[in-house]
Amino acid sequence: MKSGDRIIEIGAGTGRYSHALAKQGYAVELIESNIEVFNKNTIHGECVTITQGNALDLSAFADETYDVVLLLGPMYHLYTEHDKKTALSEAIRVAKRGGTVFVTYIISDACVVLGGFVRKDWDIFEFIENGMVDPESFATHSEPKDLFELVRKEDIDDLMRDFDTTRLHYVAINGITSFISDAIDNMDEAMFELYLKFHFSTCERKDMVGMTHHALDVFKKD
Repeated sequence: MKSGDRIIEIGAGTGRYSHALAKQGYAVELIESNIEVFNKNTIHGECVTITQGNALDLSAFADETYDVVLLLGPMYHLYTEHDKKTALSEAIRVAKRGGTVFVTYIISDACVVLGGFVRKDWDIFEFIENGMVDPESFATHSEPKDLFELVRKEDIDDLMRDFDTTRLHYVAINGITSFISDAIDNMDEAMFELYLKFHFSTCERKDMVGMTHHALDVFKKD
């Protein structure tokens, strides 16, 4: 990103990213309570505007307007292929040609391992019985009542296949961090800096990107 870039964040939440990137920015958020917090945290003179809206309908925004588009959350809560592709299509539509789009997802396998086998936050046998986890492939199935949609990289690749874009990066945001959180909490500064170096050196390795709670897909609009 460079000075003067126009940025839109779709699903801005309380504005953590929008405030940090306030350079001719526009934010769209669905939840009114989040908008209230966003506005309270807005600094005088900050070049960012927020409006209530929906990731599935950005008709208030013109085609090819923004240099950078952030879709960092809405894909967590969209459960049908139609809705997912609609949100992606709208994000790509408002991006300038050559503009960069950032999209995040929740990845299923890390959730199955940590939630079902390690922390046992939920009963994996019950999830299998209810059809939420396949007993052979361990792929997951989510519905709106489950709050979060869990996917795999191949699902993301399938979604993106019909769009005129070029992938720049596919990043394991957390990587193994969630699995060794106790060890990380006990690291001294030198060890933590070394761990960060390890993480950044491996977070895009194809043999490691599947085991992460969150993934970031970065692509440009052709």
